Amino acid sequence: MERTRRRITTAAVELHQSIGPAQTSVSEIARRAGVDRVTVYRHFPDDVALFGACSAEFAARNPLPEIAGWSDIADPRERLRRALQALYGYYERTEAMLSHVLRDAENMPALRQVGAPRRQWLAEIEKRLAQGWDGNASQARHAIALALDFQTWQTLVGKRRLNSDQAIALTLAMVDGAAHDRQAD
Repeated sequence: MERTRRRITTAAVELHQSIGPAQTSVSEIARRAGVDRVTVYRHFPDDVALFGACSAEFAARNPLPEIAGWSDIADPRERLRRALQALYGYYERTEAMLSHVLRDAENMPALRQVGAPRRQWLAEIEKRLAQGWDGNASQARHAIALALDFQTWQTLVGKRRLNSDQAIALTLAMVDGAAHDRQAD
């Protein structure tokens, strides 16, 4: 029974990563898992149950970056640089899945519900990274939120063709500028 559940979850994760949750049908999950649709529904009676299992499996394979590696760094600029290195590396490794899931979450309440812990994790990072900046703390926090955003990373690395180091340098400069912008007070 556990092996069947794992096969279903693995099939769903693969489909979510390749085409996205919104385009994934229960029939295709069942076909890939080698089971029938009823078996999928028996193990996962609703979207929240399926998305939760998929999220847990994906997170086990692709854990979020550890905050401990940078959160105690006193210099806010260096702390942000180290956090962005970890986060942008994570984004690079998980881009296909994140692209599809974030796109589809706009119209899928169950997917948004399952994504709440990731959003809370990002909010906690934002809060920690915003500490210690001289100048306009509110503006710095807004700029940090933008720097942490997956779509910001995607734009800089994908559309603008920057490498990770260039993207980090640009976002650090943005936060520095925002923190020292007196006109925004």
